[in-house]
Amino acid sequence: MAVKGSTGHRQRQAEATKREVARVARALFAEHGYVATTIGSISAESDIPVQTIYSAFGSKAKILDKITELWMSEAQTTSRAAAYLQEPDPARQLRMLAELNRRQMQAGSDVVVIYQGAAASDPQMAQTLRDVLAAREREIRKLIDAIAPRLRADLTVDSALDLTLALTLPELFHLLVIERGWGLLRYETWLANTLVSQLLRD
Repeated sequence: MAVKGSTGHRQRQAEATKREVARVARALFAEHGYVATTIGSISAESDIPVQTIYSAFGSKAKILDKITELWMSEAQTTSRAAAYLQEPDPARQLRMLAELNRRQMQAGSDVVVIYQGAAASDPQMAQTLRDVLAAREREIRKLIDAIAPRLRADLTVDSALDLTLALTLPELFHLLVIERGWGLLRYETWLANTLVSQLLRD
């Protein structure tokens, strides 16, 4: 007879193991690259047996999926995206998008680099990255559709989407914050002001 609560305990242990593998793998992927990092090296660094890692994930790609899941959770992506879609003021919506973009990049700019490096060498990961970017575009299009009545007269929904995708590129965050030394608040404020001025009519 199973001990009451034992199933929940095992599930919590399994989730803790996945989180630890993801934490270690994220650091190794960032330092050595996705392709060069092996399950064996993740096992050695985390002190978790190789077979346990394979049982939990099955592949490095699934580990990266878990890393992404934890990153999106930390940035509160789902709840914040839902919040800006419910906001009635278009300018406020764009400022909330800028805040979410800053949070995502602050929490996971290294994950973006991992994906880019993996995609350069692994066709499967290249497709995964394309899927991720397509999903991002669909989510941002929802916002542009919502503010369409307030767009500048010279903008279509598609051209407004183009501008928004360009301004929120991870590479732009890396240039301004990592390379040029902008503070996070300065970056967020600049992005918010630029989105509002470039997309909305006066």
